[in-house]
Amino acid sequence: MTLKGVRPAWKLKRNFVSINEHRFIGLLKAVHIMAEDRQNRQYPHNLQGVLQLAVEAGSAAEGPAPLEPMSEERKAWLREALSEICKGQVDEVEQMKQCLAVLTKEGRSEREREGEEEMDEEDEDERESAFELLSELCENLDNARDLMILGGLELCVSQYLCHVQSGLRWRAAELIASCAQNMPQVQVHLLNIGALPKLLQLIDSDLHSTVRVKALYAVSCLVREQEEGFQAFLSHDGFSVLMRGMQAENEKLRTKSAFLLLNLLTSHPEQKDSVVSMGMVQQLVSVLRTPHSPFHEHVLGALCCLVEDCPQGLQDCRNPALGLEELLRQKARELQGKEENQEELGFCKRLKVMCFCKEQPDDSGMDR
Repeated sequence: MTLKGVRPAWKLKRNFVSINEHRFIGLLKAVHIMAEDRQNRQYPHNLQGVLQLAVEAGSAAEGPAPLEPMSEERKAWLREALSEICKGQVDEVEQMKQCLAVLTKEGRSEREREGEEEMDEEDEDERESAFELLSELCENLDNARDLMILGGLELCVSQYLCHVQSGLRWRAAELIASCAQNMPQVQVHLLNIGALPKLLQLIDSDLHSTVRVKALYAVSCLVREQEEGFQAFLSHDGFSVLMRGMQAENEKLRTKSAFLLLNLLTSHPEQKDSVVSMGMVQQLVSVLRTPHSPFHEHVLGALCCLVEDCPQGLQDCRNPALGLEELLRQKARELQGKEENQEELGFCKRLKVMCFCKEQPDDSGMDR
């Protein structure tokens, strides 16, 4: 099945493309140049000749490459790829328009399917392919801006972040993240059309972990180094969302939530008092008591931030009822000698010194 209105190589690329095939596409572009250097060599004037020349071009740069039998399926893909190259590269803006044409069928399809619970599998696959190509194209900042102008981001926010199919929800969030990275104009646009509260809601309550992780990725792209986005994050109680994310079962969500918390506290130290007043110290310490995980490194880093130049944070950490001092001793013993945990051990020791070491007249600098 090929996408209607979208170049037919999509399905082939999605099913058969490998790293070597991507390299092959690049090598094909060099065929003409290579041919000029091999005028005395004779190659068959067919696909086999092109393949032979491409293999030699790759071998010249990477050393001898073993020749292996090619399956009929792979040959079909290569013929299609060569045909596409010969026809010329489709303009990227036109490709985005074609993708949006596929995605905007949603309104009509939903009305036609009113009362049905599941979207036709083929139709869903077509939309997922459209999102994947858009995400790839929008790694180019100019394309991200063009997609905004074409109305693609409004489509994501209004129809796909709340779509019944989880595969389309997370791909919409991923596309938003791709477009928002390092693009203040796009970030402001997304904030103005209400993307942030919808993404935070997905992080908090979506039943699919991939959706939650991708939504958090998009939130990160909207609020880091973006003052307007950060203020919107505060107004929607974003720190509480991160705290709940660190208590989730999914490892990626816990790790990314802790990392974003550490990043925001580091770049916005003026928020420490507010975050501490939410009971963040107690919550973070309770997270440290869960079975060890690599994301504990970011949790310890966040606690260090909340203690530094924040009297209330320091007081909370020193509360005997919290039992933090003994917990830090225990963690230090567990992490000692483990090369992969040295940064976490460093945070652990630093927090212990900041909270529980004090100068005494006869025993300066010694741990209590």
